[in-house]
Amino acid sequence: MEQDWNVTVLRKRAADKAKVSRTNSEVNAARRAGAVVATEKKTTTNAGHANTDHARIAKLDRDNDVTAPPKIDVSVGKAIQKARGDKSLTQKDLAQLINEKPQIVNEYEAGKAVPNQQILGKLERALGVKLRGKGIGEPLTFGKKK
Repeated sequence: MEQDWNVTVLRKRAADKAKVSRTNSEVNAARRAGAVVATEKKTTTNAGHANTDHARIAKLDRDNDVTAPPKIDVSVGKAIQKARGDKSLTQKDLAQLINEKPQIVNEYEAGKAVPNQQILGKLERALGVKLRGKGIGEPLTFGKKK
């Protein structure tokens, strides 16, 4: 990125007594006083940003489509409902057991929730059924062989 600087040197008599000014008011005051005013334009480059590949970044921006996060599978919601019914718990009771809001349990049962491994783990332990991986809805065995 290039930056343009306007540098104005105010001279009255000798070059060794030159003054650099960047404001219009100082330049105008020097002109009124009869000083010699010389203006130079200096250009600087910020080397840190000089080699950035803007085309590649723009392409990445165009390619990033916003997609909705994945929702929990309906089979998991049905397994939660069945296990909760077998233990004769309400959604509110189950929510209290796992220290979550009843709305969370409702969203998981309806298949509208974004999966959270911590909440799924709490639900598995409270209900005693698998809700992740293979065998969703099967009783938890805790490492015991069948």
